[in-house]
Amino acid sequence: MRRFLAVMHARNIEFLRDRSSLGWNVAFPVLLIFGLWAMFADGGRPLYKAGVLTTATKIEKSIHPFLDTRYTQFIPYADRQAAIDLVSGHELDILVEFGPGRTRYWVNTTSPKGYALERFLLATGDDPKEAVPVVGTRTRYIDWLIPGILGMNMMFSCLFGIGYVVVRYRKNGYLKRLHATPLTAFEYLSAQVVSRLGLVLTITTVLFLACVWLLDLRMLGSGLLLLLTAALGSTALIALGLTVAARVASEELAGGLLNLITWPMMLMSGVWFSMEGTSVLFQKVALIFPLTHALTAARAVMLDGAGLADIWVELVVLAGMSAGLMLLSAALFRWKTD
Repeated sequence: MRRFLAVMHARNIEFLRDRSSLGWNVAFPVLLIFGLWAMFADGGRPLYKAGVLTTATKIEKSIHPFLDTRYTQFIPYADRQAAIDLVSGHELDILVEFGPGRTRYWVNTTSPKGYALERFLLATGDDPKEAVPVVGTRTRYIDWLIPGILGMNMMFSCLFGIGYVVVRYRKNGYLKRLHATPLTAFEYLSAQVVSRLGLVLTITTVLFLACVWLLDLRMLGSGLLLLLTAALGSTALIALGLTVAARVASEELAGGLLNLITWPMMLMSGVWFSMEGTSVLFQKVALIFPLTHALTAARAVMLDGAGLADIWVELVVLAGMSAGLMLLSAALFRWKTD
């Protein structure tokens, strides 16, 4: 028992003296709780989701009595075609445009919620209403979710698979021995990127093909374009992991920093739920994460059949993030712990 108590006491002292690890264990749950509270402070999830064509960022309820419909979330849209596509895919229940003297609305003829909101709209206000039927296949939640799950798996593999390895190599002196060779920091980091990229793409491809076969996953676009999206997204995530691990010597601190990055990315990049209708601030913050652009492009290819011309912006952003983070990690890289 004395030996047991001595070892337990030593471990407790070691943990308490590691300020970074102790601080992270206290700060992380607080940050997570307050982050979720800030994102969902408006209350529970509404039953219906309606789009409103307007250039304003905030919808005034005084425009039309329909906007007072309870249990309905009204989201402003400036892009008419993009909003109609959401109605077609059942991601919006109805789209409404309030014009002078008349109301025009788009509703999917196969959507039960769209039918209900159409009844509500027709029962409110005395203005004439013009219906524009929209036809489209419902996007199953599993079709929308699988890209997020695979992207999350890529994120953890890229960040933790690289971050912990580099920090461990630095801590046990392996990097110090490599420093004695002609190998440069950029060469070492590039080799790490290519190695991890090949592993991640192989695993993700096998999982994706299994999902297509077993779950009849929706895939409308090009498989090669989807592979390019996965490659650029993985490269950006690996480069981010290398940047975090460039100078850190403590595995505990590396784990804390990587968690600080992965959890907000997992919540705000659209892994589990769409950011449509959330705070505009959080939607803008989500754009700094590589996973956001990777999932946006991947879902566009898979669910909408998007081509290169439709997602080139996301691909350019991912390529820019990869190049910038690689150069930054090479500049910050430290071979030794002291």
